[in-house]
Amino acid sequence: MGELTDKIKGNVNEAIGKAKEAIGNHTDNADLAAEGKAQQVEGKGEQVKGKVKGALGDDI
Repeated sequence: MGELTDKIKGNVNEAIGKAKEAIGNHTDNADLAAEGKAQQVEGKGEQVKGKVKGALGDDI
């Protein structure tokens, strides 16, 4: 995947994770809230991966 694809995928995962966390907190569903937090971390990692690809080129 390219730089832009990784960044977009990261943003989407982060947004979905935030929604899951909010719904989990609102409904007292600790598992859903934790899943949302984990998905946010995954999304941030994908964004970093996209930034690194942008700095080094898509060859990695």
